[in-house]
Amino acid sequence: MDRLFKCTAAAMVMTGSIFLKQACAADLAGAWVTNADACQRVFTRKGRANQVGFTEFSDQYGGGVIIEADRLKGKFANCKIKSRKEDGMNVNIVAACATDIMLSNVQFSLKLLEPNKIARVFPGAMDMEINYYRCPM
Repeated sequence: MDRLFKCTAAAMVMTGSIFLKQACAADLAGAWVTNADACQRVFTRKGRANQVGFTEFSDQYGGGVIIEADRLKGKFANCKIKSRKEDGMNVNIVAACATDIMLSNVQFSLKLLEPNKIARVFPGAMDMEINYYRCPM
């Protein structure tokens, strides 16, 4: 009976930790811009599915990025997330990115500042970061 209790308790702890990890995962999904006032000038909704895309001159307003569960999309590059590691308020992403002329692996280091504000940090370049703001789409 004691062994059954220990096995049941262990199973409950394992199950709880799985749900806890999912609940604590950083929510990065959305359209992000470098200038919080430029959402309408950088992003547009297109097609029957009303998907978020970039406006024709989005790069003139600071540009942005669209983050999905397994993808990052920029105006000129599409990336598939290969790995993602969270360490407190920091998220490290390794992605396979494709442009019209090149394929490459890119590392992104993000710092969660607020629920709708992140910073892209450049390891090795002290005090260099770019802030992004989530657009209400």
